[in-house]
Amino acid sequence: MRYFLHISFDGSNYHGWQFQPNVISVQETIEDELTRIFKYPITLYGCGRTDAGVHASQYLAHINLREPLNFDLKFRLNKNLPSDISIHDVIEVDNNKHARYDAISRRYNYFIHLNKDPFLTKYSSFYELDSLDYKAMTNAVELLLDIKDFKALCRRPHLYKHTLCNVSFALLTINEQEKRLQFTIQANRFLHGMIRIIVNYILQIGMGTLSLEEFQQIVNGKKQVRVKRLAVPNGLYLSKVEYPYLNVSTQNSMRELLKSELEAE
Repeated sequence: MRYFLHISFDGSNYHGWQFQPNVISVQETIEDELTRIFKYPITLYGCGRTDAGVHASQYLAHINLREPLNFDLKFRLNKNLPSDISIHDVIEVDNNKHARYDAISRRYNYFIHLNKDPFLTKYSSFYELDSLDYKAMTNAVELLLDIKDFKALCRRPHLYKHTLCNVSFALLTINEQEKRLQFTIQANRFLHGMIRIIVNYILQIGMGTLSLEEFQQIVNGKKQVRVKRLAVPNGLYLSKVEYPYLNVSTQNSMRELLKSELEAE
């Protein structure tokens, strides 16, 4: 029997989603509890990887069980998992459904605050920057919709058969008064480090250390960059995963709170 788990997690205390030896991951934490419950090894197949410190307000993974569920697995998991991991739904699906390969799009949000705030530190990235060129930053974000090959914006392109991505939505929301920003991007797939590399370039453009023309040259492979720097991880959220056969509602979370407060201004 196959089940999808609808999960959210605060990634602050984890070395990313995927299991890695000698560090704590979200996957391992949930798998350990599942194995304890079912008394046999359970593997979680996630919809994708997240880096250390990155959050997910919506994450989907699937498990295979020997027998149909006859108890409330959601309740049992939430009772025993750490407070920074939540299970929102347990959904029975056909055995040929796959949490990673069947996803048709993923949406990420990246939050930035420019005034130091102890209450935002874990969930939004602090950059002590002044006089950003918001128009140039917005223009850079709009360019993303025209890019097809994201090789120049990938940390490890050699890991992939190809680096083509279809970005269907990209937006920079700016609250100049509160000095807060939200970058939102949706695509059919994302490459290793892609979003945080993009955010770093957007900030460079805002600071004036990188021109829009230079950014275009980098993306088109006409200008080589030896080191691809990443924006810090804690402002990044996986916020929506879509499937052709599944409609999973988003959860009220810190990401939704940050988003609503920023857009309400």
